[in-house]
Amino acid sequence: MDLGTYGYPKQGGKRTEPYYDVPEGVDITGRYDEEFAKILTKDALKFVAELQREFRNHIRYALECRKEAKRRYNEGALPGFDPATRYIREGEWLCAPVPPALADRKVEITGPVERKMVINALNSGAKVFMADFEDALSPSWENLMRGQVNLKDAVAGTITFNDKARNKVYKLNDQTAKLFVRPRGWHLPEAHIFIDGEPATGCLVDFGLYFYHNHAPFRRTQGAGFGPFFYLPKMEHSREAKIWNNVFERAEKMVGIERGSIRATVLIETLPAVFQMNEILYELRDHSVGLNCGRWDYIFSYVKTFQAHPDRLLPDRVLVGMTQHFMKSYSDLLIRTCHRHGVHAMGGMAAQIPIRDDPAANEAALELVRKDKLREVKAGHDGTWAAHPGLIPACMEVFNNNMGNAANQIKTAKRNDAENITEEDLLQVPRGVRTMDGLRLNTRVGIQYVAAWLTGSGSVPLYNLMEDAATAEISRVQNWQWIKYGVELDGDGLGVRVSKELFGRVVEEEMARIESEVGKDKFKKGMYKEACKIFKRQCTAPTLDDFLTLDAYNYIVIHHPKGSAKL
Repeated sequence: MDLGTYGYPKQGGKRTEPYYDVPEGVDITGRYDEEFAKILTKDALKFVAELQREFRNHIRYALECRKEAKRRYNEGALPGFDPATRYIREGEWLCAPVPPALADRKVEITGPVERKMVINALNSGAKVFMADFEDALSPSWENLMRGQVNLKDAVAGTITFNDKARNKVYKLNDQTAKLFVRPRGWHLPEAHIFIDGEPATGCLVDFGLYFYHNHAPFRRTQGAGFGPFFYLPKMEHSREAKIWNNVFERAEKMVGIERGSIRATVLIETLPAVFQMNEILYELRDHSVGLNCGRWDYIFSYVKTFQAHPDRLLPDRVLVGMTQHFMKSYSDLLIRTCHRHGVHAMGGMAAQIPIRDDPAANEAALELVRKDKLREVKAGHDGTWAAHPGLIPACMEVFNNNMGNAANQIKTAKRNDAENITEEDLLQVPRGVRTMDGLRLNTRVGIQYVAAWLTGSGSVPLYNLMEDAATAEISRVQNWQWIKYGVELDGDGLGVRVSKELFGRVVEEEMARIESEVGKDKFKKGMYKEACKIFKRQCTAPTLDDFLTLDAYNYIVIHHPKGSAKL
């Protein structure tokens, strides 16, 4: 087969059945499946293709602007507030009123769009479930399309899962969490769907297929006349929010629902975006339901933004918490910005997993969660995130105890004291030491996450934390920066400097440790060696790749000849 970029087969040739019924200009190279065909209908694909054709040039321009900003930062510039949009930051304006169905968002659970996960999360007792096509999902064709099937069944209320191993059938309770969906970021292609000869934009595929099939039943059953609801990731500038707003308006018009029906929360998870929070809300003001502190990606973005600034190196990642001045400033300013404009300010992720075989360690982990959530609610956050259903009661108790019967703190926690937060506050270098243990943890976690991702899992339990792509990204970029600048591991008192040679030895030792932890059999069957190659190459590359997942995506793209329905 003649392969092009990303291993895409060149188009053309005779078709054999079965094959998806596609509109003109659309081609699918993913495996044919009867269930997937109910999602990939001709009309749904036409809907996605129209969005792609209308917005692809706007998306390209936004991604070029990201490159230009990166060039400026690499030449020594710092991100900051844009003088040209001061009128937006200082103006008195409100976002559209929060829909009644979304007033109370005290605890939200997140997870991939796997069938059992979807049922358990909707039944978890959380107020919201964010079903993830992004960092918690490995974006294989199977995962993405099964995810669409699962969400369609969930919105219809018919989703079930028969766990034969446990002899248990899972189904939805009468009361379920409100469903939000997070599509992929602007930068990720969908390599199994071609529109006019080029790969589709991943987020338009995720959004378009879900919206097309579910807008009507969702508004009827979940949204009380509003919806569907979304989370929007990885934005760096308000021009990207403007594209999303235009996508929403176009989608609403195409299916004939009221403007402002779709609602979305934007994750502030890149350093440049913290300076654009007012502008992002302003662009989405008819469709916004707030901002969220995507804190792990935010740390990743801090390192990436300052990759060429040796005076801004981070300490061990376990030391970069919300009490660091730059992180506290980001959270406080987000709360003030959201409440000033009448929408929710959502807190960050509690990534802990219940430790079932050690009650004392489990209680200590829960106490850390409670402290983190108490800090959030007292700061003025309206809700928070949890990665595991076992954390929901503890998180809910903290928010209920401190908010009483109020659904949110939008009108009560104005945080006017945060209006004086400066660019310097938001950029302050975090304090702390760098250690060999930090280098080892980055390496061990990074390799294990990539191995899981390559074998189809994007949400991975490691060392009693639920990790997604953001953790692997922090591990990768921090290792890269430490190697590039030969930093001293000043927390060990030995004066050791990080080098490629030292890193090579650490990789070998950590691979041996991984093998002993997971067992020889799992190590042999898993893709640990491939993951190690990818992670090591990324950490030692002369130039830093923007995203680990862009490189790794090549390894999970599988093109099927038309008519091949078998796995």
